[in-house]
Amino acid sequence: MKHYLSIHDLPSIKDTVKEAIALKKNPLEFQSLGKNKTIGLLFFNNSLRTRLSTQKAALNLGMEPIVMNFGAEGWQLEFEDGRIMDQGKSEHVKEAAQVISQYCDVIAIRAFAGLKDKEKDEAEEVLSAFVKYATVPILNMESSVGHPLQALADAITIEEHKPQKKKLKVVLSWAPHPRALPHAVGNSFAEMALAHEDDFEVVITHPKGYELNPEKTKGATIEYDQKKAFEGADFIYTKNWSSYKEYGQVANKDTSWTITADKMAVTDNAKFMHCLPVRRNVVVADEVIDSENSIVIKQANNRTFSAQIVLKKILENL
Repeated sequence: MKHYLSIHDLPSIKDTVKEAIALKKNPLEFQSLGKNKTIGLLFFNNSLRTRLSTQKAALNLGMEPIVMNFGAEGWQLEFEDGRIMDQGKSEHVKEAAQVISQYCDVIAIRAFAGLKDKEKDEAEEVLSAFVKYATVPILNMESSVGHPLQALADAITIEEHKPQKKKLKVVLSWAPHPRALPHAVGNSFAEMALAHEDDFEVVITHPKGYELNPEKTKGATIEYDQKKAFEGADFIYTKNWSSYKEYGQVANKDTSWTITADKMAVTDNAKFMHCLPVRRNVVVADEVIDSENSIVIKQANNRTFSAQIVLKKILENL
């Protein structure tokens, strides 16, 4: 595996999940693999779990991480080819990506959607430019339309906490939020869950008008009645996203979509999941996120091992 840009870059999601769970038992087993190797973590947006877990994963593999926050450090980068650079941006990604490649054996990128221009966001301007111009492997730490490290961590978490059933009901539920949020987490979770078509019944529930990109959700059941969607569920994964059709708009802040204990009561003792950070008592009630069925902290811990197993696969191919 050269790059990890989407969950589909994994040769097998199920096998990778098993490998990650095995890796958790002895995280330092492959420290020699990354010895004398450097990973550059480039952040165009803020981070807590992604930065710390990816850095920890690299250290577990013996790598040396170096971090740069482009919001406060470094030159503003230009991504458009042929641009006359007589305005604010001082450096083009063509040079930057090649230069950073000389300093790093792997480059990890975090760059959110702008939520203003759908075509531009779906072109993955930042991620695609580094893939094009860098000369080393690229790791996606969340891009405009995907968060494959989170999705892999989610798959690991479900595997570790699943009940003994032939087929699980996995529900992705929209919830209200005061700000416009990207579609990346919802997209990648849907792709991951749908890749388990033999094992998961995948239901996505949201208000009308909040459909995700249909290319990402093909094969899922779309249900506009949240309570009906929750009935008999084994996992409830909650996330807000802005409108895809009316791109980036927030037309609905309906508090009736907040996840409460009453809604969880119609599930089959479902586990509650969220990628974090989460706005308590807006997205989810305290009574749910603080309950025994909440596995959000364990889910966050698996971010280290999703990053570590991906980095291991990349290092094995250098």
